[in-house]
Amino acid sequence: MATTNIKQSLHELADVLPEDATWKDVAYEAYVRQEIEAGLVEAQRGEFAEESVVKSTFARWGVQIEG
Repeated sequence: MATTNIKQSLHELADVLPEDATWKDVAYEAYVRQEIEAGLVEAQRGEFAEESVVKSTFARWGVQIEG
């Protein structure tokens, strides 16, 4: 969702949501898109988590990462 044109982004979001979407669905999708955009900005600045941090976080969730 482009932060510079929120109205256009909302129209695009409405176009991809199912006909029976709820306000909760709208809020969730908007939140997810906002978080993805923030992550992309951070990545463009070179802000990445260290491998050890990622592995320990996943381990807390019970996910093993090979390699």
